[in-house]
Amino acid sequence: MENQFLLLPGPTQVPNRVLQAANQPMISHRSSCFKKIFSQVTQNAKRVFCTENDLLILTCSGTAGLEAAVVNFLNRGDKVIVASVGNFGNRFRDIAEAHGMDIDFIDFPLGTAIDPAVIADRLAADSQQQIKAILLQQHETSTGVYNPLAEISAARGNHPAMLFVDAVSGLGACPLKTDEWGLDVVVTSSQKALMVQPGLCLVTVSERAWAAAANNHNEKFYLDLTKAKKYADEKQTPFTPAVSLVYALNEAVDMLNEQGIDNVIAEHYFRRDAVRAAIKALGLKPVADDQVAGGAVTAVYTPKGITSAEITGIMREKYDTVIAGGMGAIKNTSFRIAHLGFIRDMDLIAAIGALELALWELGYNFELGTGVAACQKVIFEKRKIFKDRD
Repeated sequence: MENQFLLLPGPTQVPNRVLQAANQPMISHRSSCFKKIFSQVTQNAKRVFCTENDLLILTCSGTAGLEAAVVNFLNRGDKVIVASVGNFGNRFRDIAEAHGMDIDFIDFPLGTAIDPAVIADRLAADSQQQIKAILLQQHETSTGVYNPLAEISAARGNHPAMLFVDAVSGLGACPLKTDEWGLDVVVTSSQKALMVQPGLCLVTVSERAWAAAANNHNEKFYLDLTKAKKYADEKQTPFTPAVSLVYALNEAVDMLNEQGIDNVIAEHYFRRDAVRAAIKALGLKPVADDQVAGGAVTAVYTPKGITSAEITGIMREKYDTVIAGGMGAIKNTSFRIAHLGFIRDMDLIAAIGALELALWELGYNFELGTGVAACQKVIFEKRKIFKDRD
């Protein structure tokens, strides 16, 4: 177990610096020491989101954060657009449906991104401006698609609809400029590109979203973000937080900011390129089109006659390499190699090598080493290894 190569969409590998930070003596979450750490991590995490908006840190999952977005800034019966390109777009729809929203659900084909023109047309048709918000993913974990957030936000024009973004798997792995792009509510969680253990959710809230919250009539208690903001202003949380995870997040955010968030994202896209090069060299087809492939996960269709469970099972049990199976409509016919968070070059090479061994055992016809060589070539070019070699 300790020697596994972990290339999941979450939980992701946790760096030693972060593990050691979490392993500190427990303190009171009402102490001045905790207030100092909590204030520091809150301010520094804003740099990862590229925002000056309020940032709230909750002890819960990313899904709870998405529900918090719906129940705090929308009222039952409000009209919303939910744009989906996969399994987690559908989850945002399900959350909105559970809370009684009037949903215009737009389902784009798997492997493609949201078309901003479609959003613009829907909003243009809303002459009474009754649509209160657009709910979507930054990065769709089930397909590896990155949605063009800047263009989608711009497609709103003068329409007042808020933009709620599920950035659970995408923050830190794909571009996101919260303030520059006018994103109203952005939600992520700790166990993805933030490189922390599961258990924390981070939510940024714009002034426009807070104005909507002032007119919100939904009942809520633990997920009351207005309450969370009041405590955050005092460098505290309304309920007992996961103190050790706050330590860990503080260290992880420092690591990201030391490298620079733009550099972190560029590194994720390099890993994407290495994995996609290997997949294509093996004659396999990625789910996401090249032009919309994000930096967090590469979803891949399985060869005909081979299931994702067979591939992932052999890789895990025989080669200590853990990748994810498919989701939703392509659950059995796709697998996912994640390259987000704390991933090293050798993790990628090992994963492709284990994939080749599994495919070979399952009877897929290819030349052993083809995928590994393609992956290595991208790494050589990126790291400038043997750059002067003929």
